[in-house]
Amino acid sequence: MTAFARRARASAGRLHPELSLVSYTLLGHLEESGGCRATDLAAHYALDKSTVSRQVSALEGAGLIERLADQRDQRVQVLHLTPAGTEILAQVTASRRVAFRERLAGWPEEDLRRFAGYLLRYNSAGPGPGPGPMPTPDPGPGPGPGVTAHPDASPPID
Repeated sequence: MTAFARRARASAGRLHPELSLVSYTLLGHLEESGGCRATDLAAHYALDKSTVSRQVSALEGAGLIERLADQRDQRVQVLHLTPAGTEILAQVTASRRVAFRERLAGWPEEDLRRFAGYLLRYNSAGPGPGPGPMPTPDPGPGPGPGVTAHPDASPPID
């Protein structure tokens, strides 16, 4: 698992040098949720508010997210992707999908099926013991040709 996490961090930097794995994960969550408060991000990922605040400031400074007043409560600031944030997230996701497909290209169908089953089992087990939930992985390309994955399953971070 350590090698897996190390590879995930390294691949995020290769795909976009200014976009860390944490930043990519936060952008993905904002896209998936349609926007949320920084405190919601902190709660979802079991992170300290100051940690999320630094990440949000960096993403805001890079022009990838913006704060907009909540339509229901103008005192609340909701984080949303900017068009640039949507574009960079799409680029990085596409690059990750290509890398994932390349890595699995030579695998026999039975191995892909077994791997998909293991991913489903792993993802359904939840975060388990530790300091908090795992970052949400990107949707990826799916487990491979001819393999049907559960709709709630997500492939691992590359």
